[in-house]
Amino acid sequence: MKAAALPFLPWSLPSIGREEEAEVLDTLRSGWLTHGPKALRFEEAVRDALGVEDAFAVSSCTAALHLALLAAGIRPGDEVITPSLTFCAAPNAIVRAGGTPVFAEADPVTFNLDPAAAERAVTHRTKAIVVMHYGGQPCDLAAFRKLADEYGLLLIEDAAHALHAWRDGARAGSVGDLTVLSFYANKVMTTGEGGMIAGRTELVQRARLLGRHGIGISVWQRHGTQRTADYEVTVPGLKYTMPDITAAVGLQQWRKLPDFTARRARIAASYDRSLAGLPGLLLPAVLDGVRHGWFLYAVLIDPVGCRSRDSVADALREIHGIGTSVHFKPVHRLAAYRHLETDLPVTDRIAARQLSLPCYPAMTASDVQRVIDAVHAVWT
Repeated sequence: MKAAALPFLPWSLPSIGREEEAEVLDTLRSGWLTHGPKALRFEEAVRDALGVEDAFAVSSCTAALHLALLAAGIRPGDEVITPSLTFCAAPNAIVRAGGTPVFAEADPVTFNLDPAAAERAVTHRTKAIVVMHYGGQPCDLAAFRKLADEYGLLLIEDAAHALHAWRDGARAGSVGDLTVLSFYANKVMTTGEGGMIAGRTELVQRARLLGRHGIGISVWQRHGTQRTADYEVTVPGLKYTMPDITAAVGLQQWRKLPDFTARRARIAASYDRSLAGLPGLLLPAVLDGVRHGWFLYAVLIDPVGCRSRDSVADALREIHGIGTSVHFKPVHRLAAYRHLETDLPVTDRIAARQLSLPCYPAMTASDVQRVIDAVHAVWT
């Protein structure tokens, strides 16, 4: 069958089953849709899995990032070190908290923030470091913990890509003072929209207070133990809570997360076996001691003749009906941040050549083979 006759294969699709449907239906029938018992169960599941002190389910990972920075006390004049090879959410949250993002260079092998580059970026104004586990491969957790402790900085892990990943025995999300997670539609597991902030009790409690209007007791607690109008606002807060109807999906997706990740790893292994040796195609490198989360199967394409990253993506889409994605356009190249005049040649080189192939549990064996065959066809 010709590729053109096949249905389009998107870069990502969620895996939603009857378990999620039943949990959502149970929530709808319960009469309680906002942040309540399902959200609390979801928080407990994440807290226990990560081995951290507390967790708070919120409306998005961006909300979690904003709360993390507010809880950290970031103010105007404060600097926060962060990678540029990431989505704009973290830098945007830094700015909205009043701080200034300071972009540091990426590691050329893992595409994570380089600890040495981060240390060179530390000044007397630096208050925190936001690290991101690129594609599902945790960054050097031990090195960043040491760096943060040595300079008295708050360490925030952006584990949006690494919900089920480890490095040197430490689970991504378990080392930072705070960790933020994403359950966006294309992530390793999903609630459609949604996120989580986890970590040290005093910081998560501060984030929880700020994330529910500055009210010290939740609406679920007020509903059950006192008059709903009996509350006090102790700080000006925001509305960032995750509703139970969303948490219902998260409860079942979190339970399936190990299987989802294992399926992604098998797809990645198939790509490794079948795409190795193609000239100008650099496959992901997994470091020793790493259990990869495989949110991304991120390749680099060296420009050769008429072949470039964009031409490969166009051919896969237009000729073979296969979607791909790019992770990421460097934040320091976006209009909102160009005034910072950042020079990051490694980041720029990765960003110009990187392409993410489809790698998600809903893919069948024939879908995976279709991607492999299509990449080989583009290379001939």
